[in-house]
Amino acid sequence: MSANNIYEQGLDKNAANFAHLTPLSFIERCASVYPDKTSIIHGDTTYTWAQTYQRCCLLASALNKMGIGKGDTVSFMGANTPETFEAHFAVPMTGAVLNALNIRLDAKAIAFILEHAETKVLFTDREFSSTIKAALELVENKPLVIDIDDPYFAGGELLGSRSYEDSLKDGDEDYQCFQIDDEWQAISLNYTSGTTGDPKGVVYHHRGAYLNAVSNVLCWNMGSHPVYLWTLPMFHCNGWCFPWTLAAVEGASVCLRHVRDDAIFAAIKEHQVSHFCGAPVVLNTLINAADNLKQGVEHKVSAMTAGAAPPAAVIAGMENMGFSVTHVYGLTETYGPCVVCAPKAEWQDISIEDRAEMLARQGVRAPLQDQVMVADPDTMEPVPKDGTTMGEIFMRGNLTMKGYLKNPATTEASFAGGWFHSGDLAVWYEDGYAQIKDRSKDIIISGGENISSLEVESVLFKHPKILEAAVVASSDEKWGEVPCAFVSLKAGEEMTAEELIAYCREELAGFKIPKKVAFGPIDKTSTGKVQKYLLREKAESIENAKKQ
Repeated sequence: MSANNIYEQGLDKNAANFAHLTPLSFIERCASVYPDKTSIIHGDTTYTWAQTYQRCCLLASALNKMGIGKGDTVSFMGANTPETFEAHFAVPMTGAVLNALNIRLDAKAIAFILEHAETKVLFTDREFSSTIKAALELVENKPLVIDIDDPYFAGGELLGSRSYEDSLKDGDEDYQCFQIDDEWQAISLNYTSGTTGDPKGVVYHHRGAYLNAVSNVLCWNMGSHPVYLWTLPMFHCNGWCFPWTLAAVEGASVCLRHVRDDAIFAAIKEHQVSHFCGAPVVLNTLINAADNLKQGVEHKVSAMTAGAAPPAAVIAGMENMGFSVTHVYGLTETYGPCVVCAPKAEWQDISIEDRAEMLARQGVRAPLQDQVMVADPDTMEPVPKDGTTMGEIFMRGNLTMKGYLKNPATTEASFAGGWFHSGDLAVWYEDGYAQIKDRSKDIIISGGENISSLEVESVLFKHPKILEAAVVASSDEKWGEVPCAFVSLKAGEEMTAEELIAYCREELAGFKIPKKVAFGPIDKTSTGKVQKYLLREKAESIENAKKQ
């Protein structure tokens, strides 16, 4: 810094002119300015923003009394209910880090995460008690377990020493929202399977959470007081940062435990839902719903979708129903959406089908995403914007994770060259919009969930009858993509698709089980490398395997 720079002389940061960015500021403002506005609707229960803020403060205070503070991990195995929403504010209020667990994972994966994250307190919904009970048996350093006893769910069992509501009673009524002293401080921890069997812990910071929450508003032109339906799991990239977004725009959250067409349409009509997010499989479910469910939706509804690239037919189907679709793209490592297929005015003059083809592209950088490029992964030079030259998608800026927890080598590799390496291969068009063509890391995205082909392959290789196995993505009308397993058996062995699926059901979470199976030799190069591009071509002609 030059001593002669007049703009640095006596113009220092101070309490009056600088504050660290944190989404916790959104809920404080919301409760102060709109205390009586609806914040959450769950069944017959409705909270205002003043009540939600108070509940968050009570939980934060109770966590403090349990010894939870800066740098501790608090895990939530929760559904889309008020408790999981409140956790997005209450946990970071203490300085601790929120770890929202993927409810679809199996006990082994959950146990790994609890150990790796060094979870001190685990809140768990009774719906997932069987998985958590099995996971806790595998965990050496067991966390304090607190039950989420949702009155609108019957089933499961209580595993903890107290309930969520009992914990709130332990809180201090006079507790004030924690003020962070560094926006680089971790706010949440989200696990992604990546390309290895063990999940990787992606660490978010307060600054990124704040900025992506605002970026969501700008991407979607949300305005004030939207009514948002929780079809997207709150555990997935912290619900794409939408808990914090809704506090920024004083919105109302309509909770939805299970994603079903009848429940979605009923909620849209009853609560005049204006916005919802979901993978293409959710949109496809609505398109194929019974006509009587669709009747009565007479207001504008906006849908945001991401995951496996949505077929243009799905987008067209939603628009033909009167829904407006915004296509976004991102990864767990980018706080969820960081690229948006921003619509252009001239697209309104073309047919719905042609417009859907344009909207099916991943798009351009989101408003608060600093930079995105499609480049040669070796030279890091941008590819021509010709719509045909393939390159890898790279991002950098505030909407990129701090890094992978306890994994410095992978963190360093993912940031090589000063960009985050997505692993997704795409082309760049003349108008600057990118479109994914393949995944260099062979990740399968099924119903919005990432599946590591290597993880499924490692399970298959353990079966005593299997000699070799390769797993690739295969397109699926409902789920976008499903795993397709190519299996070569040992000499003299026999196996049916049903037997293989039954075995996988014991070893893998349900969404990771291969939906298509083929037995026989596996295509390889002369050096023995599996030719997955050939297997992908074959996978398209294989029928879904029968389930037991």
